[in-house]
Amino acid sequence: MSKQSLQLQQLNSKMQRFAALKQVAMPPTGWIKAIRTALGMSMQQLGNKLNISKQGVMDMELREKNGSITLKSLRETARAMDMQLVYGFVPNDGSLDALIEKRATELATQIVMRTANTMKLEDQANSKKRIETAIKERTTAIKNEMPKILWDLR
Repeated sequence: MSKQSLQLQQLNSKMQRFAALKQVAMPPTGWIKAIRTALGMSMQQLGNKLNISKQGVMDMELREKNGSITLKSLRETARAMDMQLVYGFVPNDGSLDALIEKRATELATQIVMRTANTMKLEDQANSKKRIETAIKERTTAIKNEMPKILWDLR
């Protein structure tokens, strides 16, 4: 097993644990304010724990709500509320393997269709079945090679 394959497996395993969290929506006010108010903690109290002013807490809550807060600020705030920040990525396609399969298929389709169109112009067109087989074969080859060009597709 290659180093890259092992890394892929390990990351996939870690990311799978986050998959269920895709369904959890951030509270409309942001996590910080929602948790702070649920705990009955004032802005001043949180500010004291973070060594910032009440206005600083208000600003931080607004930045979180707007999506412009830093991970460092979130981590420090979590620590101040006796919590831990959990951070991760979840592939839209369910797994890294599925993401690679999708990209490899897209790239293989581009390559095979470019060749198929050239052959068609030369009056040597392939059948639809032969093109589908070529795409599958090329997809497998691309997945095995994992060329950098795989991530250049838009």
